[in-house]
Amino acid sequence: MRTSPSLRRKLISVAAVSAALLSVGTASVAVAQDTPVREAAVPAALTEAAPGIQAERLIVGYRSGAAEATSNKAAEADAAAKDADFERRLGTGAALVDLGADPSKTEVADAVAEFKADPQVAYVVPDRLNKPQADPNDTEYAKQWDLFETTAGMNVPGAWTKSTGTGVTVAVIDTGYVTHSDLAANIVGGYDFISDTAVSVDGNGRDSNPADPGDYYAANECGSGIPASSSSWHGTHVAGTIAAVTNNSKGVAGIAYGAKISPVRVLGKCGGYDSDIIDAITWASGGTVSGVPANSNVAKVINMSLGGDGACTSATQTAINNAVSRGTTVVVAAGNDNENVSGHSPGNCNNIISVAATNRAGAKASYSNYGSLVDISAPGGQTSTGTANGILSTLNSGASTPSSESYAYYQGTSMATPHIAGLVALVKSANSSLTPAQIETAIKNNARALPGACSGGCGAGLADAAKTVAAVSGGTTTGTTFSNSTAVSIPDNSSAIESSIAVSGRSGNAPSTLQVGVDITHTYRGDLVISLVAPDGTVYSLKAASSSDSADNVNTTYTVNASSETANGTWKLRVQDTAAQDTGTLNSWKLTF
Repeated sequence: MRTSPSLRRKLISVAAVSAALLSVGTASVAVAQDTPVREAAVPAALTEAAPGIQAERLIVGYRSGAAEATSNKAAEADAAAKDADFERRLGTGAALVDLGADPSKTEVADAVAEFKADPQVAYVVPDRLNKPQADPNDTEYAKQWDLFETTAGMNVPGAWTKSTGTGVTVAVIDTGYVTHSDLAANIVGGYDFISDTAVSVDGNGRDSNPADPGDYYAANECGSGIPASSSSWHGTHVAGTIAAVTNNSKGVAGIAYGAKISPVRVLGKCGGYDSDIIDAITWASGGTVSGVPANSNVAKVINMSLGGDGACTSATQTAINNAVSRGTTVVVAAGNDNENVSGHSPGNCNNIISVAATNRAGAKASYSNYGSLVDISAPGGQTSTGTANGILSTLNSGASTPSSESYAYYQGTSMATPHIAGLVALVKSANSSLTPAQIETAIKNNARALPGACSGGCGAGLADAAKTVAAVSGGTTTGTTFSNSTAVSIPDNSSAIESSIAVSGRSGNAPSTLQVGVDITHTYRGDLVISLVAPDGTVYSLKAASSSDSADNVNTTYTVNASSETANGTWKLRVQDTAAQDTGTLNSWKLTF
């Protein structure tokens, strides 16, 4: 008999609320080490406390006249007879019964079926888990279509139940910061890296004050034929999208409103130099810059909504590589020239997340750069179809120097980029062990297809915050191993065989460093194609066939980024011999979480 449910009871964690339920597959050749889990005999709706989370308690209503309807002793005896614990009587007279911690789908289904079959029971339903559904109370939130609209929004509210970016600092390498009450609480120390006083227009060179004095300029001042421009307050707009204070009954909501913003000033009148940007990347990520104090607010995310023409230089690439090696994810705008990003730096650099912009219909914005170097797309807005179709964020009303704080709609890949930087902060906060490469992979793997058109390449699709954060939550490495040592013959030059492992008792997703240990005897391993099949059918290639690999056997461990997969369920190892004259055996394999 199983342990009393009352001894094994535990609370359902918030992180588990939206884990996806994956149906259990059946092995086509090998039998799993554990007894295969059979399908539930009742609908999933009667077995789940939340999507994918099996109910640990049931609410049982007894028919009028039944002893269990009024007697706690009778209800307790009935629950015990059905291998459950009577917890308490509800105000309606129904009984709350406990099934224990982490019951399987089949165990819950069996309990429901047993209660339903009892003629004294009027109904039995799971004790469902509810969660807050209220939108932020920020007064302009309804105008932030880019966060929540079904068609082209980034599905941000669904991520907030798991992460708000707490504990993560985002460096906004831009024009600096102009004081704004809807941002101030999330601003930490930054730096002004502009060394040329003609560009800085603040009367001095580099210093610890990243305040934005304005970047306005007169006609022809930034080049012949270039018209005059008012101050953009660009860095403040970008910062608001990432981490505007939220639920403060004013203004806009930030994507990672629990994160902090470190303003790092590199852009002034007419732009900014590579040399200053390179030092800013270095300092923001925790590196050392001569003459500049050590950074006490090291950023795990860098946002660069800036760019110029030409190839990515070795100087810039080196700074980016060094930042990434220190664990900082670098997010860069693809550019606004409606051209291939390959000709625009730093959006064409390696080791970054290059971001294209989409409009409110989910198509590539008309101005956005594109190409194979684009990694992901995010809402950037398009005001030519209406001002409200832009991205609303924090700003200042001053045409030249700072005046009163305000809000305004902007458009651009500059606006799309902080959406991804904010998402990176959410992901890093949800799973601090993830590397920049793993974070990028998680964002790409969980993107959805663009609802609109994109010609030329818009990356993996439109980023989905809720799906990405759910995928990485709980996906940490524990060292727990599941194995199957049932030997399976690998037929010569034939169809694939499969061996299964049933994983249970884990919460959340698989780790980004899932270890797949394989022991195969074979006289020409170059013939073999080996894949891992996740519970939802997703296939991860472990080994391809190679005519030049004539060695014997496969006895190795592969590492798979399975952070987008629910851990529990039936995993399969698929092996195929693709050429004649050799046979072999899959001796065993294992998964280490």
